[in-house]
Formats: sequence, structure tokens, C-alpha cells
Amino acid sequence: MAVSGAADHAGARGPVHGGAGAEPEHGRPKLPGAVPARDSYRVLHFSDVHLERGFAGVSRWDFLNKRAVGYLNLALHRRARFAEAERKVRTLPEFIAREGVHLGLCTGDYTALGTWPELRYAREITGLVAAATEDFVTVPGNHDVYMPDTLEDSRFDYLFGDLMPNDLPELASADGWPKVRLYGEHLAIVTFNSARPNPSIRFSSGRVPDPQLDALSALFTHERLAGRFLLMGTHYAPRLANGHPDTLRHGLINADELLERCEVVARGALCHGHQHDLYHVREPGLRMDLCGAGSATYRGREGIWVYDIGREEAFATPGSWTGERYELDTARRVKLNAA
Repeated sequence: MAVSGAADHAGARGPVHGGAGAEPEHGRPKLPGAVPARDSYRVLHFSDVHLERGFAGVSRWDFLNKRAVGYLNLALHRRARFAEAERKVRTLPEFIAREGVHLGLCTGDYTALGTWPELRYAREITGLVAAATEDFVTVPGNHDVYMPDTLEDSRFDYLFGDLMPNDLPELASADGWPKVRLYGEHLAIVTFNSARPNPSIRFSSGRVPDPQLDALSALFTHERLAGRFLLMGTHYAPRLANGHPDTLRHGLINADELLERCEVVARGALCHGHQHDLYHVREPGLRMDLCGAGSATYRGREGIWVYDIGREEAFATPGSWTGERYELDTARRVKLNAA
């Protein structure tokens, strides 16, 4: 593990509080402004890419906490599982062009330990995917906000802020979430943040803050979203593949309250990551579907979703990694909001 001493490298730590008005030194791809109105939008959903190529320049003080345990796990297990993460993510622009994808959604966990070098590297590689779409939105995962220092210097917002736009900021809570992106007259992507630092080695859980839940409830009935399909994105999974809640140590601790708020949504899907398996769940009493993207880069478990959102119908098609590229499995296509 290459880390620096007490004298931190500015390039590793980055600007304090995001360096207001400054641009990241790697540059940001210019995303197109207005997305053309269509009868149907095709959306790529991927998650948990866990990009990492070392920690050069990171102070050893940044590892005198849970990161030390996380690094040990990375060295012994996780690094091998995600060894080809960059190569896999770099194939997504070709997939986007081949499959006619319009929009991109990533539900977080770009990194392993949420350090500045990891996040910069992830932003650089993800920028290639974002630039291949007409618009791209994201949320952080728990590994991206691994420790409280990630919030103290706003590093995720600094590097990924341009991928977290909001067309209706007046509907957000004080922390800026949820965020809404409107497309044409029948689709809205609604993102909200369920990730938080977990300093204790015993926990990796998430929670949607109460003000966000209240803002979501108000948003669901707002006139600007009336009649639209709501494609919702967050990191944590409200339900496991078997339909049961995750544990309080690892899962979304207020999942039941979130799903209760979502009962008023007539057409939509709740998209997430965190669990490293691709799956689709229908929750009793809920009209919207739950779609977990798993991990796009976990060796042997790679998965993605592609959503086709039309004016009247919507479908979700899973994709997998062939060893060279991602391909869709149309035989497993799922109709969303099916009775």
C-alpha cells in the first residue's frame, strides 16, 4: 500500500470543500444540454463498479480507522474480484452505441475506500460512459462516502456534481436531495441518497434521511410529475432477491418506510445497487418494481439493466458479461408495473 507520511499530497487529498468554482484537473466531459423528446427512452442502469488502482499519495492517517480493515479485505479478497473493472467499464460506450441507449444511471459504489485517488480515477473512467449518453445521472454508494472525511471535504460532490443535476431544486430537502431529471412528457429520473459513512467495522448500513422521505412524498404528488414514469435511483436495496429485508447491519434500515411512501406511485421502478447480484423483485402492495443492478464488474456476477420506458408500457432487460462485452438477454425481459 503506497501511502504518504504526515505531509499530505494536495493531489491525493484534493481541495477543501470542493474548491468552489474550480474544475477537477482531469476535466469533465461536456454532456449534451436538452435531451430530445421521444416516445420511448432507453436507459442503462449499472452499479458497484469498485474501481481502484492503488493509494499513492494518501496519508497513512487516512487509514487509522475502518479503512485499515477495508484495505486488508481489499488486498485479500476484493481486488481480485474486481481486477478487470476498468476494462469492463471501458466497454460500456460501445454497448451504449450498439444498443441505442439514450440515458445512463449509476447507483453508486464507484470505489473501494472513498479516497481522493480512487474517486478521481473513477470519475475519469465513468466520464467515458457519461459522454457516450445523452444524459447521465448518479448517486453515491456507501464505499464512496466510506468515512466521515468524505463528507467533510465534499469530495464526491466535487468530482461527480455535474452528474447530479436537478430540474426541480425547489422540491429538494435542505441537503439537495431528491433530485429530478425530466425527459419529454412521460419520464422522470428521481434520485435520492441512502448512503452514509459507517465508521464502525460492524456496520455498512444505509438510511434515507427523514427530510428526504418527506420531500419524496411531496414530489410523488407534484403536478410536474403527474402521469410520468418515475425511474427512481438510490444505492441501498429495499429488498433482497428473495423479497426479504436486508439486515440492519448491512441494509437500508428504513426500507419499510421508504416503500410505504412509494405506494402512491402508479408507474415506476426503484433502481439500486449494493447487493452484488442482478435481480428483480415485486413487493406486495407496491405497483412499482424493484430492480437491483448488482455489480457490473464483479468477476462471475457481472450484470446490468436496460430499461425501455414508453408512454404506455415499460420493460427491463438484463444484461451480462461475455468475457469481451456486455450483451442483453432478451429472453429474460420483464414487463414493469405488470398487474
